[in-house]
Amino acid sequence: MAFTKEEKTKLVEQYEAWITRSQAVYMLQFSKMSMKEVDTVRAKAREVGAELHVVKNTLFDIALTKLGVEAKEYLEQTSLVGFAFNDAPALAKVVNDAVKTDFFKVKGGLLGKRTISASDVKALADMPPLPVVRAQLLGVLSAPASKLVRTINEPARSLAAVVKAYSEKNAILAE
Repeated sequence: MAFTKEEKTKLVEQYEAWITRSQAVYMLQFSKMSMKEVDTVRAKAREVGAELHVVKNTLFDIALTKLGVEAKEYLEQTSLVGFAFNDAPALAKVVNDAVKTDFFKVKGGLLGKRTISASDVKALADMPPLPVVRAQLLGVLSAPASKLVRTINEPARSLAAVVKAYSEKNAILAE
């Protein structure tokens, strides 16, 4: 189906808006699949606050060029593009799981305005989820305070142990 110039302009503007809103953009090649398989992956992407869209390569390239990004090498053959609006590693996990089937292949992507390779997308997928990273960071930040509290309480605990041992010794001698 041919698009009019007005429709193409709207598509480019939509692509620009999605790219600008996204923390990361992942580009996949797809083939030999039904809409059911595409919809399954799209549903998983929506669960993590992301979207997957089939894009017109030439129009998507125009949108990228307008935003100052050069990624022409990723825009060959068919393109299914994932837009990570909230959590880039979460969408990378969805993309990585989709690649395990024979239908998808990661071509590359963008992290901010920097192009990343397929191996970089895999590395992002291997990162722990955001809540886990936050918990780890909280643990690292609270560890020195916990150690300080234990150090301050140690002399009092030692003194209490000496007093207890002395009173037990006196109780044994009194018998």
